[in-house]
Amino acid sequence: MNDSFSILFYIRKNMPDRNGLCPIYLRITVSGKRSEISAKRKVKVDDWNCASGRAKNSKPSNRELNKYLEDLRARLYRIQGKYEADGRSYTSQMIKNSFQGKSSRHKTLLNIYEGHNKEISEIVGREFSSGAYQRHLRTLRHLKAFIDKEYGQEDVYVKEVDLKFINRFEHYLKTNLKACGQNTVTKYVTNLKKIMRICYANDWISKDPFYHWKAKWKKVERDILNERELKILMETELPLQRLEQVRDIFIFCCFTGLSYIDVEKLSDNHIVLNIKGEKWIKINRSKTDTKSSVPLLPIAEKILQKYSATLDNNQNKLLPVISNQKLNTYLKEIAAICNIEKKLTFHLSRHTFATTVTLANGVPIESVSKMLGHSSLKTTQIYAMVIDKKLMNDMKRIVGKY
Repeated sequence: MNDSFSILFYIRKNMPDRNGLCPIYLRITVSGKRSEISAKRKVKVDDWNCASGRAKNSKPSNRELNKYLEDLRARLYRIQGKYEADGRSYTSQMIKNSFQGKSSRHKTLLNIYEGHNKEISEIVGREFSSGAYQRHLRTLRHLKAFIDKEYGQEDVYVKEVDLKFINRFEHYLKTNLKACGQNTVTKYVTNLKKIMRICYANDWISKDPFYHWKAKWKKVERDILNERELKILMETELPLQRLEQVRDIFIFCCFTGLSYIDVEKLSDNHIVLNIKGEKWIKINRSKTDTKSSVPLLPIAEKILQKYSATLDNNQNKLLPVISNQKLNTYLKEIAAICNIEKKLTFHLSRHTFATTVTLANGVPIESVSKMLGHSSLKTTQIYAMVIDKKLMNDMKRIVGKY
């Protein structure tokens, strides 16, 4: 929905024709943004009332002109009313396009993106993670600023999004967002790619503008806790209950491999028994919608038992999970207390499960991939490379001794 909508008729006094008639224009304003349309009529300056935006009713021809202008106004309000009735946001440019008969043939990028974000907002926490939703909101915000700065427009038609547009957007992100690294830039552009794929699938565009675009990812070293650090973290006495709870949830994920979004929604429904009576966690990963199957190890089960009597049973949650932002803030405190120099973030627990807890102890990579709920073995192989690098560094210490 939009904050304000107004229509103003005015004449361009600086553009009189040979007969002294000035063209009439109408200005559409939506939330402070303007678009202009020619009314395709002219009037003498002396016959125009600037205050009312009407011709003076001094002669029949002026009264006829005012009737015509009122018809234009009514048409514009009908178009605006249709957007409001449908619950769709709109811009002055979109009202103008509808008035000129263009909207039925052209879809606009930001309007489609807003619709996409509205849809996913309704499934956050179930089929879509809060973090991914926030990234789409930020991408949309950056796109709006980019279009306004580079094109001087409120929106663009999706048919105007080509490789040049994509490259300009990528360059804009790199040069205007100081704290934006290469991988963050690529994620924003990849989000735009998803929207354009939706447009392509719906036949709103005839070809995929991303066909010749290649994502540029910068290799990032995945940090993990080694066995010694994990042991210190588990055994160090913490001074505050809130820190102890965060440590418990972190350790739980070190031995289950669950991501934040998945441990946050973990309930009794996800704990199942196999035919031998052994407990497993079976959960569909929110990020990829692939099934993750992890045996509930004694350390993880003990943590669940610790909180089983203290949580509100009506919520059917197994652990007292707070926001991801607060978790990471408290993990910094915990790292300082434990003298762990690595940057301790919640996602580090998942990396630690994949490496220190499983691969380093001989668990086959195929099994690790299934437990992590990876849709591709290639993703899991990144963790195997981390282990290989660690082993190589360990072996280098021996070189020269024999």
